[in-house]
Amino acid sequence: MDSKAERSEIEQPLGLNVRRGRPRFSFPPLSVFAFWIAVLAVFGTSTAIALRDRPFRSATQAVVSVPQEQTATASQQASRPQPTETRTDGGASIIRVPPPASGTSVEVFDPSAKGQNLRVAHLPDRALIQETELGPLPVRGADGRRPFDVYARPWSGARGARIAIVIGGLAVSQTGTQEAIASLPAEVTLAFASGGNSIDRWMQTARQKGHEILMQVPMEPFDYPNVDPGKNTLTVDAGASENAQRLHVALSRTTNYVGVMNYLGGRFVTENAAMKPFMDELAARGLMFLDDGTSARSMAEELAAGARGPYAAADLHIDKTRDRGDILKKLDEAERTARAKGYAIAIGSAFQGTVSAVTEWIAEARKRGIEVVPISALANDPEAG
Repeated sequence: MDSKAERSEIEQPLGLNVRRGRPRFSFPPLSVFAFWIAVLAVFGTSTAIALRDRPFRSATQAVVSVPQEQTATASQQASRPQPTETRTDGGASIIRVPPPASGTSVEVFDPSAKGQNLRVAHLPDRALIQETELGPLPVRGADGRRPFDVYARPWSGARGARIAIVIGGLAVSQTGTQEAIASLPAEVTLAFASGGNSIDRWMQTARQKGHEILMQVPMEPFDYPNVDPGKNTLTVDAGASENAQRLHVALSRTTNYVGVMNYLGGRFVTENAAMKPFMDELAARGLMFLDDGTSARSMAEELAAGARGPYAAADLHIDKTRDRGDILKKLDEAERTARAKGYAIAIGSAFQGTVSAVTEWIAEARKRGIEVVPISALANDPEAG
């Protein structure tokens, strides 16, 4: 065979170097068929998955929508009982869907039991509303449910160091309110000044962002009226019925809050005769009271216990001086308190510098194992099981 013929055979594809004069047909090896069948199977499966609306979820698993922010941790799933279906007195179902093939579990909850779905968190539960001439007032439901429970933001339930950060004064400045709601992590509790503007609109935005909220009620300070908390201030000299009317004005400004926080009120919170009817009404309506620590002689804790209402008290204010460095130092102090006793409550106002410092600090605190929780998570609740 000459060199030209040899080159011709070498350049032919492997398996096809047969002589033209002796044509022969042969089947490819079985491994080739198997390879192409596998390729077609993978391609077909991938295409089918990509075209499905909800990959790897059958329609039977969509019993009810799973509320955002309520995905349980692995440890909680392991410790929680595993019923297939449980019906509440009201007929609602709490259903555990069988785990998919991947081994992960999917849980579906009754939203009223674990906090509202963020898509509807701005909508009040009509069973917890008392319609009045002033507007809607929060009230316990006929089934005993409280606004404190229904509007609470879910949290992990872990026993590590926990900090609740409450930023007040929302609805006073429209720009400041917008920035606070947009910037602050959802774990931060927001408190609305009852004398503010567009409170209902801002409440809806805050709730849809995932925030738990409070209503700030103006109360008499020691140097009143030189320092005036504003219109409808609850005062020591006003009678119980007049203070109740002023309280109702504040409570009617919006809905979906878990409780009340005093605005000033250094004198009011120390007077038993003025505070007792106030605390009794909050407890009766199913609302918590957050004492901002204005007075060391506050009667709030004692009266809340007597009324069996949820109660919490601030450990420190973070922005009495509005220097960024000082605010960060105060937040660090709150962390030390939380590590020492398990929790801390820090209060600030919706100043631009405070919002920025809190947002930055929380991002770093998470890396150190600090959990920022809603204020309801740290309340002393006599009705808690």
